[in-house]
Amino acid sequence: MSKPIIEAKDLRFSYPAAEGVTPVVLDGVSLSIEEGTFVAILGHNGSGKSTLAKHFNAILLPAGGKVYVSGMDTADEGKLLDIRRTVGMVFQNPDNQIVANVVEEDVAFAPENLGVPPEEIRRRVDDALKAVNMYEFREHAPHLLSGGQKQRIAIAGVIAMQPRCIVLDEPTAMLDPIGRADVIRTIKTLNRERGVSVVLITHHMDEAAQADRLVVMAKGKVISDGTPKEVFSQVERLREVGLTVPQTTQLLWELRQAGLKVPLDALSDEECALALQKLLTGETTHEV
Repeated sequence: MSKPIIEAKDLRFSYPAAEGVTPVVLDGVSLSIEEGTFVAILGHNGSGKSTLAKHFNAILLPAGGKVYVSGMDTADEGKLLDIRRTVGMVFQNPDNQIVANVVEEDVAFAPENLGVPPEEIRRRVDDALKAVNMYEFREHAPHLLSGGQKQRIAIAGVIAMQPRCIVLDEPTAMLDPIGRADVIRTIKTLNRERGVSVVLITHHMDEAAQADRLVVMAKGKVISDGTPKEVFSQVERLREVGLTVPQTTQLLWELRQAGLKVPLDALSDEECALALQKLLTGETTHEV
């Protein structure tokens, strides 16, 4: 088993409130993200998932408990630069992360600020743009690109810092279905082909289903943690916290409620179709 790149231990956090009441946002979260994995964190607005993400590269610091990044305590100010070199962040709105008028200049911005030599910056920029399939747009103006293309440029800007882990906080929230698919394909490629650890914060079931591991949050706590097949099989538990499941799981769950013996872990369209084919051809039977 790989060593954790991110580790939260009994993490607690509350935002200060003007009226003096500070509702708990994170309530004793313990979580370990292993190097090289693709983890999705799923939850409704207010579940604490975005607040958790901001602890992963010390944008926020724990009110209680600890967060470690590659063994470094995020509360250690002397480690802040190393922590942010290790874990890069991509946010919802790419316009908030794009700072230059030319794509390649934008991607070069962070390495320049880190003092990377010019020839190395050139190599990193080209490499990052190729990684997100945006190299041909390197001399374009970012504001003329689509939402999905802008988000891929924002991801390239983080890749150019060469982090070992990228945390994406609802990166597809402002995108159309085509842009969403492009971004998810990009981060899966980074994980599979480059070994970059990926933490995806999302409320989209179909995105969460593509991760290696799925963590579900509700009311500041982790309520489920496992493979997408394991987690989405817990239909009733997810419904209790107001979450739905992928349409394939929902269909199979309803068939089960009708007394038919079908698997709940047939997550993809192909697996679901195969399960239905077996049902129709008599290979499965009514539950006893």
